[in-house]
Amino acid sequence: MASRLIRQSQGATKIVKQILSTDKAEARRRVLNLYKAWYRQIPYVVLNYEIPGVTVKDGRVKLREMFMKNKHVTDLRAIDFLVIRGQMELVETVNIWKQKNHIMTWFKDTWNPKPADFLSKFYEGN
Repeated sequence: MASRLIRQSQGATKIVKQILSTDKAEARRRVLNLYKAWYRQIPYVVLNYEIPGVTVKDGRVKLREMFMKNKHVTDLRAIDFLVIRGQMELVETVNIWKQKNHIMTWFKDTWNPKPADFLSKFYEGN
C-alpha cells in the first residue's frame, strides 16, 4: 500500500513550462532591458504628463525603487510575468494611454507618506 502511494506521488510532479525565460541569466537580461527602456523614457514621461514637482531625477529614483521592490522574486515565471506587466505599463505610458492621475499615483507615497503612529492614522482616517 505504501509503495503504491510512493509510486503515485512520483508521477504527480508536474513540469511547468516557462513563459519567456529559460534560465536566470535570460530573465535577468530581460529585467535589465526593461529597466533601461524605462530609464530612457523617464524624461519624455515627465515632459508629456507635466507632473507637478517631479523632475527627471525624481522619476528615475522612483523607477529604481519600483524595481527594487521586486528584487526578492526568484521564480522564473513570476519574473517573466512582472517583465510582461512592466512592458505593458511602458507601452501604455509612452503612447499616453494613461491619464496624469495614473502616473501621479506612483508618487503618492513620496509626497504623502502613510502615517506611522496611532494618532496620525486616526486623524487620516486609516
